[in-house]
Amino acid sequence: MTATTAPEPSLGSGAYDLCAPEARKYILFAAILASGLGFIDGSMVAIALPGMRDSLVATLVQAQWISNAYMLALSALILVGGAIGDRFGLARVFAGGIMLFVVASMACALAPTPQFLIAARGLQGIGAAFMVPGSLALISRAYPAAERGRAIGIWAASSAITAALGPIIGGLALTYGDIHTWRWIFAINLPLGALALFVLWTKVERDPPQPERGVDFPGGILATLGLGLIAWGLTGAEHGNLIDARGIAFLGAGALAMGAFLWVEARSPHPMVPLELFRNLRFTIANIVSFFIYFSFSTIAMYLPMAVVGGWGITEIETSAAYAPLSFFIAALSGMAGKTADKYGPAPLLVLGSLILAASYGALSYVAHSQNFWGAVMPAMCLQGIGMALVVAPLSTAVMGSVESHKTGTASGVNNAVTRMAGLISVAMMGSVIAVTYGGAEGGGSFGEYSALESHANASNEAFARFTWVACQLCLVAAVISIFSGRTPRGPEKEKDEPELSSVVS
Repeated sequence: MTATTAPEPSLGSGAYDLCAPEARKYILFAAILASGLGFIDGSMVAIALPGMRDSLVATLVQAQWISNAYMLALSALILVGGAIGDRFGLARVFAGGIMLFVVASMACALAPTPQFLIAARGLQGIGAAFMVPGSLALISRAYPAAERGRAIGIWAASSAITAALGPIIGGLALTYGDIHTWRWIFAINLPLGALALFVLWTKVERDPPQPERGVDFPGGILATLGLGLIAWGLTGAEHGNLIDARGIAFLGAGALAMGAFLWVEARSPHPMVPLELFRNLRFTIANIVSFFIYFSFSTIAMYLPMAVVGGWGITEIETSAAYAPLSFFIAALSGMAGKTADKYGPAPLLVLGSLILAASYGALSYVAHSQNFWGAVMPAMCLQGIGMALVVAPLSTAVMGSVESHKTGTASGVNNAVTRMAGLISVAMMGSVIAVTYGGAEGGGSFGEYSALESHANASNEAFARFTWVACQLCLVAAVISIFSGRTPRGPEKEKDEPELSSVVS
């Protein structure tokens, strides 16, 4: 990337020449590579957690934080990361995020202890917070409006393929490797990240900063502190013990920090979360539905592999097949779901998709003791794929259609942060539910560990049935709330008729 002193056009008036027209395909390639880093890392870590625990002698709480350290940094800082990209130069910050992500990945690969791995995962999350927002924004600025839709379509399709292939490749390596093979999951990020950086440094020609853009650093610090304290308070259960007074104290401190966050956001000239958006009832409903759906989805994504690999003895490569229906059905049905939501509004598909997700997770709870992966779990995961395919596009429609067109970027960013926060809270909260259930069933070990004990399998199945049942109930709640998402007209008519929740920012 080379600096320039030439006058820059206003970024608000359209795209600028980030690169030469012939270099756009390389920028698209770099964005796909960077997205692939996050997708591969996220999906493969869940499958690899039993191996990580065995290799590092990690507890269930430490396993939760191997996931949550990453999710905490990403969910709390992703909006700040996008603002920093606008302020200091999109490609520069994007490249900086990739570098930090890769360095942290190598630290993960070499981690000697669970504590070291947790710290390195937190650094990965910070890198991802600068990398993830820049991926799609980079494409938007590199391509003119007439070509942008096709480029974003290629990016989305490539992301879906990456999400599907990542667990399969990781599952093969973990199944046929040794106890330390999980380290290569992180090491693979080095060549991929280096290639993306090379493309950026050689193809980006103009990357002007926008010094007039503000960055909400106080909000980012308070969000990280508040969410971290809440997540830590929720992970207080281990070996059947309920959350104690110390956990309650952490929850209280986290609530105070989040209260301070809301106070800062209401007064900040450049808030990372503009609270006035939540005066819009339909925007608020869409985000509540998003939270419940992604809370349930993240619970299954995190703990299903631990249950079947550690409790049932299913191989990692077999377990990775559970991810395939999700990618297949989202690729096959999302286009139809998006068109239907545009025509009839998001509510019908959100209700239907949420009910199908509830049926999927209810079926998983019912078959938890069967230990039948291919005959029972896989059909339920196919239902999950159909359900998610029906809700992903309508959720975007509900969010985007509930605000004025010039606020859609901010609204999308807030919704993205909400879904990631749902993942953070779900892993923390449901880990405690699982630990209490497993301990009450006297499994003789810890949920997610490798063990041939029959008591371990029975206790794991009890925990499996419990967390999938909770996910089922939350999706039923999402289905009820979705009824009120309604149609979301744009423009003056929407602004005039839109109900408001004034108390949200009072």
